[in-house]
Amino acid sequence: MSKKDSKFQVRFMSFLFRGKEIFKPLNTGFIDKKVSCIREYVANIYFYTKDGYTIMIDAGYNYDRLAEKMSWLNINPKDIKEILITHQDTDHVGAIERGSDELFSESTIYIGRIENEYIEGHKRRKVFWGLHKLPQVYIDNKKVLIDDGQVFYIGNIKIEAFLVPGHSWGHLVYLIDDAYLFTGDTIWFGADGGYAFLNILAEDRKLQIKSLKRLEEILRKRNLRLKIITGHTGWTDDIDFAFAHTDEICNSLRRKPKVHDPKAPYDGFDERYDTEANVRNGFLDKC
Repeated sequence: MSKKDSKFQVRFMSFLFRGKEIFKPLNTGFIDKKVSCIREYVANIYFYTKDGYTIMIDAGYNYDRLAEKMSWLNINPKDIKEILITHQDTDHVGAIERGSDELFSESTIYIGRIENEYIEGHKRRKVFWGLHKLPQVYIDNKKVLIDDGQVFYIGNIKIEAFLVPGHSWGHLVYLIDDAYLFTGDTIWFGADGGYAFLNILAEDRKLQIKSLKRLEEILRKRNLRLKIITGHTGWTDDIDFAFAHTDEICNSLRRKPKVHDPKAPYDGFDERYDTEANVRNGFLDKC
């Protein structure tokens, strides 16, 4: 998607969701000593650093200020050799799409084998109850295709992938070092806990709920101490909060008070409070 198309999407989504108390992205900063994030409008991209080596999780919009904000975190785009992609929506792959600034043109991307069907043109991404087809995404980077349940290592960073179809057909979440779960667009944190992600953007809403229940079952059996980190609504270390409403999907068009969070900004696309100075003010609060 071109920068022009990306900016149109931002304007449209801002108009659609302004005042709805829905999006609540983290500002650019640090969750802890290993995980940092950048805010791109309503989306967050993440970086995981271990023993001096950094990988990236998702690639945000086709965003003009990405290199600038990475410098706030003391991360050089040239040092990013691997990028984990949860799914191929443009607010998660914009920085690696053909026509981007090519900050990561030499990076290897890891993406689900099923999700890659969109990129190869074998599937079309549909939203708004299947009524609208999104433009095809084109990515020229070297790819490693990942399957459900696959465990792999990047250096000494352990990564396990879980397939959670529903939002898109091949959406993956990534469990890193059995301590951090990056959920992309699988979980939506409302005021009173987690729901399945936005109804209007799902390929299959019932499947999305089924996938979320399966993910919860897997994680609870392992009894891990996790930080659960979302693409648009912050993070938590409370698994009960994260999976509070696995049988419900976030309906952004219905005024259900606990889904809508009064702590969310009036316009999630307003970045005036995302500043370099604020990055130095300590770790980012959880939900």
